[in-house]
Order: sequence, then C-alpha cells, then structure tokens
Amino acid sequence: MVMGELVQETDVLVIGAGPGGYAAAFRAADAGLDVTMVDVGARPGGVCLFRGCIPSKAYLHVAELLNDARAAERMGVRFGRPEIDLEALRGWKQQVVDQLADGLQNLTTRRGIQLLRGRARFESSEKVRIKGEEMQYVRFKQAILAAGSHPIPLPEAPFGREGRVMSSTGALQLAEVPGKLLVVGGGYTGLELGMVYAALGSRVTLVEMGATLLPGVDADLIRPLERRLRELFAAIHFQTRVAGLTERDQAVEATFEGQAPPEAQRFDRVLVAIGRRPNTEDLGLENTRVELDDRGFVRVDAQQRTRDPRILAIGDIVGGVMLAHKAMYEGKIAADVIAGRKAAFDAQAVPAVVYTDPQIAWAGMTEQEARRRKIAVRVEKFPWQASGRALTMGAPAGLTKIVAEAATGRIIGVGITGREAESLIAEGVLAIEMGALVDDVALSIHPHPTLSETEGEAAEIFLGSATHVLPRPRKG
Repeated sequence: MVMGELVQETDVLVIGAGPGGYAAAFRAADAGLDVTMVDVGARPGGVCLFRGCIPSKAYLHVAELLNDARAAERMGVRFGRPEIDLEALRGWKQQVVDQLADGLQNLTTRRGIQLLRGRARFESSEKVRIKGEEMQYVRFKQAILAAGSHPIPLPEAPFGREGRVMSSTGALQLAEVPGKLLVVGGGYTGLELGMVYAALGSRVTLVEMGATLLPGVDADLIRPLERRLRELFAAIHFQTRVAGLTERDQAVEATFEGQAPPEAQRFDRVLVAIGRRPNTEDLGLENTRVELDDRGFVRVDAQQRTRDPRILAIGDIVGGVMLAHKAMYEGKIAADVIAGRKAAFDAQAVPAVVYTDPQIAWAGMTEQEARRRKIAVRVEKFPWQASGRALTMGAPAGLTKIVAEAATGRIIGVGITGREAESLIAEGVLAIEMGALVDDVALSIHPHPTLSETEGEAAEIFLGSATHVLPRPRKG
C-alpha cells in the first residue's frame, strides 16, 4: 500500500450483495452496527436478481402464458397465433429487475449501509483491498463472505464471451429464439430455461449424464414433469454426455457418448447447465485462517463461522443447496451472531422449487432419503385427478405426497408436483418445522375448491377417510 493511502473502517464488511449478502447487511444495520457492503455490481441484488432467479421467473411466466393459451383450445377458447416481440420481452424483464434493484438500493441507503463497487481481496484477517475504479482498503471487525458461485463450463467449450455455447447468464440475455437448442444437464436450470425456449418456439433436445431428471428428487414428483417435457421437447437422452462441441457456420456441432448416444447433430445454440462452483478463487483466503473443503467450499459451523474468528460465510460459497432463500436465512444468522444474539442454522425443512410446468416443490426428507436413513415411514399420495380445482384449471397432472413417521404420524417430508406448488409447499414447511402430525393437517379446514385442499386430503388418507379418494380395504 502506498504511504498515506486512507483505510476505511467498519464494524461489518459484507462481501457480495446477492440475497444472502444484502439480507446479512440489512440485519446487521438494523442491529445498530456500521456496515459496508462490496460487490462487483453497481446495485445490490447479485446473480439472483440480475442473472438468475428473477429474470428466469419473468420468462417462465411468459412461457406459462403461451402454454395456457394453447391449452385453452380444449376449453373452447381460441387465441390467434401469438406474436413474440423479443425486444419488448427483454424490456419487460429488465423493468422488473430494475424496480427490484432500485428498491434494494433505496433500502441500502436508508439503512446507512455504504455500498462499494469492486472486487474484494483479503490482505489479512482484518483488512481487504477492493479493486474497482480506484483502489480502496477497508479494515473490519467482522466480515461476512457471501461471494456466491458461477456456472461450470464443459471442459472442451468454455463460455468465453457468451457466444453460441451459453451458460444460464447467456441464455437469459434472450438474444434470439434458436430453431434448435441443445440443453446439457437435466437439473432445474436446464429444465426451466429449456421450457422457456420451447414455449417461444425452439426445438429443444436435452441430454443428461444420469438416468433421471433432477437427480436426488423424489421419483414420484418427477414423473408428471417428464411426461410433459416429452411433449414439449424434441428429444430427451439419459445416460448421455457431450463428447465435443464445435462452432462452425453459425451453428454448433455436437457429438455424444453414452449407452445409446444420438448421432452428431448441429444446433443453433447450446445451453450448458451442469452445475455451479463457489467463487473462492482470488479472494486472498490464503491470507486468512478460512479453510476450504475438497470441493472448494468454505467450511462453516452452525453459526456460519469459519475457522477464522473474524470471518463468517454464507450462501453458495459454503455449499449445500444453492438457493437464494437458504442464503438469506444464513445471512440473518451470521448478522445475529455478530450482533451477539443467539442464532444457529437449525431449519428442519429448506424448501426447493423447480419452476417448470408443472412445478415441483419439496421440503424435508424425501421417501428415498428416509428409507436410506432406516427411518420407518408411511407415505401417502393424493392424485390431482381427484382435485376439483386442478380439473377446473386444466391441470390434473399433479400429485401431493406426505412422508410421515410410521409410529408417530409426525410429518417429516412433503412433496408437490403441479400448478402453484411454489406457494403450496409453505404449508408443508410449517408442518415440518412445527412437528405437526398428519392429524393436525387433516383436521385443519382447507377451503374448497382449492389446490391447498390436496394437502388436507393427502393427510386424510393417513386417517383412512379422504373425501375424494376411496379408502383402502381394512385388514382383517
């Protein structure tokens, strides 16, 4: 450092202004601490707001509208062929993003949080250098590391400047609607964006190295979605990997390997969605006592503390499920710990949602996980073909599933496939966190006709008297 350069001082330095980072910064500021937040972006929001959760959901809503308009013919309503104005669509998405970003900026300012733009690098366990338009230094009492993650490229096809081989960031720029799109990866990102492009008119081919979509998700929940995807996508190939990608003549030639690989094909664009890696490189963590695991994630305890007593870490950079709401939960824990409050990560149910059509949402243990843990469980499923509300919406391809301890009836897992699963799962989360029994849900009055009623009826099956499905024959 050049002699005479000033070093700013702060109680709490938050590195990263995504959902976890700004949630931590806001909580710390509300506790009366002096907070500085640093991010490469000009406004808080991070990948989720600018290049992830929000843009993708804006486009998925449009895809849902397009699919609903086509499905309405069965109900006797016919629309003309939709005209898609990509520039207007991108503009609408940006309007949503800007409104949310401006709101976060206002909350940051009104809380007295200083937002610095640049890349932070630890010089020690109490000071960082911030490289932006000008060099800055910040000395802190405590730091919260919320630097997030980045998409993993295929080894033979780095993303570079987001050309025809795209990451999710490139796909969300919506430069065009490709005639033929290859999606590599059957996780939630590939499925969501694949459905967006399919709704807009692309012929989508999906390849997945595993034997199923959404590895690790309950198979019962996946089946309705896979049936729908086989209608929308040109092809789905399991146990297949991309052997090579070559850009030529305004197209990408792809070759494949696997049990029964398809022949080499040319695609207009390729979306690679095979996972994300933590942003732990070039942070100067070697100048601190922070430790990483063998996959590059920061090791933390239940209070989000790292091995360095001055530094805590949250969100994607600590691993686990890479979800914005988990990062926000962890961010609040970290801020509370710094503020001297009792706090620890003790959530029993972190909900997850796949915003496809139909949606998939789950919380707590899956049936498969419970059986792996040798937990005796009873599982019941309510089919949405028996739901009056689902039928009126033209959405009978759904399922509500409850996993409960066999001996006590305590609910330990809930899974839902179908319309509005994103909202319905909240009842399941509350039931798990409160230690509710299936009786509690079954005896709670659910409005009729609603989709939430499927949760009440699934619970009633445990009691042997669900209204809209026949009871099983009694033994003996």
